[in-house]
Amino acid sequence: MTFPQSAGPSGPLIAKLLLEIEAVHLRPNAPFTLTSGRLSPVYIDCRKIISFPLARNKVMDLAQQKVEQVIGFAGIDAIAGGETAGIPYAAFLSDRMHLPMLYIRKKPKGFGRDAQIEGELKEGQRVLLIEDLATDGGSKVNFIEAIRKAGGRIAHTLVIFHYGIFPQSTKILAEMGVNLHGLATWRDIYDVAIAQHLLNEDEAASIKAFLENPEDWKKPC
Repeated sequence: MTFPQSAGPSGPLIAKLLLEIEAVHLRPNAPFTLTSGRLSPVYIDCRKIISFPLARNKVMDLAQQKVEQVIGFAGIDAIAGGETAGIPYAAFLSDRMHLPMLYIRKKPKGFGRDAQIEGELKEGQRVLLIEDLATDGGSKVNFIEAIRKAGGRIAHTLVIFHYGIFPQSTKILAEMGVNLHGLATWRDIYDVAIAQHLLNEDEAASIKAFLENPEDWKKPC
């Protein structure tokens, strides 16, 4: 595998912001266990952004710019957030862009209307799914299928942070006809961390090894 690519102009800004609010954790000698069971020397908590008004405003500025640049001003009719981390971002962005907001449950409620999508989704509406982050892309599949089942159309999903190290994250969604857009990747975090001297030589080497080959990464001896 290769080192992840930057997300573009927004990447360094988002990376600096996430490091400043301590949403990024770099711990090669005491790795984290991810949901998948993988060991990881890095961890990011994008949910933390909502507690920092200046930071979240900058993130949403960049999110709106990304949408306007890659999808266009008239390319979407509604913005949906996935349960639970995507809901606040859908609220922030839909308010800025004066668009209807929806949110999508991981599964139907199981009572009442048995709804999986909350809000009004009209037949044929073009929906942008927004989430806090994407690792391997698997969690997005459920939300995309729910939108389409309810009669919506979806060709784009936006995340604040895209790991950028698991090729299947874009492959899975591409096979569904959906483009994944991220504001920052681990490449951006790594570059800023190095520039700010947040890692010693051994830590930098260990994290770089993980980013280049996360499937085979092992804790340093």
